[in-house]
Amino acid sequence: MTKPSLSELLHAAVAAVGGTERPGQVTMAEAVAEAIDDGTHLLVQAGTGTGKSLGYLVPALAHGERVVVATATLALQRQLVERDLPRTVDALHPLLRRRPEFAMLKGRSNYLCLHRLHEGMPQDEEEGLFDQFEAAAPTSKLGQDLLRLRDWADETEDGDRDDLTPGVSDRAWAQVSVSSRECLGASKCAYGAECFAEMARERAKLAEVVVTNHALLAIDAIEGAPVLPQHEVLIVDEAHELVSRVTGVATGELTPGQVNRAVRRAAKLVNEKAADQLQTAAEGFERLMELALPGRLEEIPEDLGYALMQLRDAARTVISAIGATRDKSVQDEDAVRKQALASVETVHDVAERVLNGSEWDVVWYERHDRFGASLRVAPMSVSGLLREKLFADRSVILTSATLKLGGDFNGVGASLGLGPEGTQGEDLPQWKGIDVGSPFDYPKQGILYVAKHLARPARDGDRADMLDELTELIQAAGGRTLGLFSSMRAAQLAAEELRSRIPEFPILLQGEETLGELIKNFAADPKTCLFGTLSLWQGVDVPGPSCQLVVMDKIPFPRPDDPLMSARQKAVEDAGGNGFMAVAATHAALLMAQGAGRLVRASGDRGVVAVLDQRLATARYGGYLKASLPDFWYTTDRNQVRRSLAAIDAAAKETEGK
Repeated sequence: MTKPSLSELLHAAVAAVGGTERPGQVTMAEAVAEAIDDGTHLLVQAGTGTGKSLGYLVPALAHGERVVVATATLALQRQLVERDLPRTVDALHPLLRRRPEFAMLKGRSNYLCLHRLHEGMPQDEEEGLFDQFEAAAPTSKLGQDLLRLRDWADETEDGDRDDLTPGVSDRAWAQVSVSSRECLGASKCAYGAECFAEMARERAKLAEVVVTNHALLAIDAIEGAPVLPQHEVLIVDEAHELVSRVTGVATGELTPGQVNRAVRRAAKLVNEKAADQLQTAAEGFERLMELALPGRLEEIPEDLGYALMQLRDAARTVISAIGATRDKSVQDEDAVRKQALASVETVHDVAERVLNGSEWDVVWYERHDRFGASLRVAPMSVSGLLREKLFADRSVILTSATLKLGGDFNGVGASLGLGPEGTQGEDLPQWKGIDVGSPFDYPKQGILYVAKHLARPARDGDRADMLDELTELIQAAGGRTLGLFSSMRAAQLAAEELRSRIPEFPILLQGEETLGELIKNFAADPKTCLFGTLSLWQGVDVPGPSCQLVVMDKIPFPRPDDPLMSARQKAVEDAGGNGFMAVAATHAALLMAQGAGRLVRASGDRGVVAVLDQRLATARYGGYLKASLPDFWYTTDRNQVRRSLAAIDAAAKETEGK
């Protein structure tokens, strides 16, 4: 039997999922197949509606070697494992004459821990373990969550938190799960043979396609101890999020609360001298954290350096002491010891990293009203890490609807550790970028409106003219508005003001309900508006008449006092580059491209993206930002936009009335 062609396989897969084959999808599948065959790397921009998951799954399955697919969101992981992969595998089975296995793999803390569930969890204040189910009041929210978890444990086949619906609080889940550092290990645990996390790993070892998340991919790359099975092909979907997720995994944090927990957990397991040393160091660190001022620490102040040295040395002493002592009077001593070690080792490692003062790290202090003070350390850049760890031994495909910023892929490529497209060198992975377009007719379906007449926005200034403009736009659109704001404070002020100005249009505000509930309610009532900040720029998928106006209050540059972004910008400038364009403008372009992508989600969608910031039309970098957005029809004519919104609203109402 002759080997089936890629077009035959793609046609069968598209038919199986009930989709429509699109030219962009075919182009993408051919480019992915070529990159995998050649062992090279590919960046693919594929607009909403292209069907990009089949564009990479079909050539990957046809190739026959193990592939890891990493996504940023749970929604896409679920789509792949519950919908796209089962149907694609069934469709390709007769043509490939084999049935590829697939599995999902997440970090250990995403799975129910049977040891915690049955034996209890270590308690900070007392020796041994306590029964969290007995301790929690059955009428409390925590108690109810824990009882649900105990019942669910008897039913679940894989122990995956995301399969528990409705979900439980983070606090409840923490009492029945463990981190990789806290885990006893399958060979030492009484429940090792039944462990959900270990079973997930075993399934992944046998699978041809392993679906995971960016965070686990980062841990696999950074920590050196492999958690993913060996693979020949890596596909990163939602790739615009990768640098941010890897940075998050590589960021260390120290807080007084975290240090005090480590003290309590270790106190019963070590001699009095070692415990007192750590307690004293923790008290000194806490006093300093109460006095410190927020901001970047380009040099560690002498008193903080001394406190961190005391903390690091005391933690090292406790780690040695925990390893050298045994106390059989402590119930389930191994579990108690493992959790204490995990806490103290984290304190030691972060303190030592800050003290080492690497030129590649950024250290800063921040204070939150809710979470208190923290000392944080993050890599100046993860590009070198990604170049070395991701691109060295496999073919890597990265795809997203927003990878081509300012007209090319070089900005995103640089953040991933890649040289300019087309360059070759000993240390530079070879790659190419392709834009396979979108099935949508953006110039006919959408308008990009820039409110050029508004005053230039000042940082945290009063923007009465912007609120006037926003009010008129919402009235013209008949509601139907997604408001994307550059800060939570701006979103709150706008919601408060407009609720009193136009009460006929309900305004939902991020934070007042769960994100899922907000989006559900927004989609259900066309007159409703939804205001919010960062997660709404990327997390809203509402096709149809409920979202016909997307408003951005201003260009979302990072705050000038953002320690990590300002440090990255300065590093580019010190190297002779344009720090503003490389960091701030790239950050803004990516967010704006994602935000503008909320408007057209289906072929019948019509509407306006309104940017209430004149700089998009007047500043030198405006062209770069506009080139990063979908190719909407562009105008600065406010009257034209109001007429267009009114016409779109009237058409939607006519359709709704039928």
